[in-house]
Amino acid sequence: MFRRDISYAIGAYACWGLIPIYWRWLRHVSATELIAHRIGWSFLLLLAVMLLMGQGPSLRTAVRQTRVLAIYALAALLLSTNWLTYIWAVNAGFIVEASLGYFINPLLSVLLGVVFLRERLRLVQRVAIGLMACSVLYLTIATGRLPWIALTLAVSFALYGLVKKLAPLPSLPGLTLETGILLLPAAGYLLAVEAVGRGAFLHTGAIADGLMIGAGVVTTVPLLLFTVAARRIPLSLLGLLQYISPTLQLLLGVLLFHESFTLVRGLGFGLIWLALAVYSVEGLIVRRTAALAPLPELGEG
Repeated sequence: MFRRDISYAIGAYACWGLIPIYWRWLRHVSATELIAHRIGWSFLLLLAVMLLMGQGPSLRTAVRQTRVLAIYALAALLLSTNWLTYIWAVNAGFIVEASLGYFINPLLSVLLGVVFLRERLRLVQRVAIGLMACSVLYLTIATGRLPWIALTLAVSFALYGLVKKLAPLPSLPGLTLETGILLLPAAGYLLAVEAVGRGAFLHTGAIADGLMIGAGVVTTVPLLLFTVAARRIPLSLLGLLQYISPTLQLLLGVLLFHESFTLVRGLGFGLIWLALAVYSVEGLIVRRTAALAPLPELGEG
């Protein structure tokens, strides 16, 4: 059972890591139209799964609560920003820089926890975040531009994670509500581009149409795999497995799509990898030490 749960997590992260191939097949479609299709088809598929699982009533209850709607509207805005930036970056030839964003993301999430949740950083965690900052600064100076794609992806997803941490719904109904909130503007956009003759759906071939519809599947399936795995395997292991996704993206960008990976980029990524190694090893040591610590005697504390 444990091995199967690990395979679910690996499957989810592998899907997210290989998804640039999927979006590149739709390179002729604008990123905005792709995101609209992704929202629409994802909502329909997620809603179907919710109804099959008998969770429709809980979703109806959530929709009636203004506070819940406000939280998920913010989450929807952050998620759509992340999706749009990522799809544009992939199809514009910036997969390597996009992968950097997801390497940065875990450390940025830790920093947001300090700022917004008043979590305390251990010394080694501070060193890791300092190395991340040095990497961004180095890449900015060495390349002459801020790595804005990586930062937009990292910031939007880290903020999304923060909002989801404070949100009341589990991941599946939460994402269903988020895509539902985005459904009306997405549908409106698709109708608008169709009206002016710039819509790709039903105009660029059956394969492209199938891939646009399939955007719901490639969004929902990894999420379901991740949801199952996250409940059953240790968080420390899940944290290590998450680097599968940006690693695959980086390899795809360099080896399959032949994006540049210069010495400058290598040094910048190297600082991030060093930061992640420091952060991950220190976290494992702390958790293992805590697990091996003797329980207090009855009456202590």
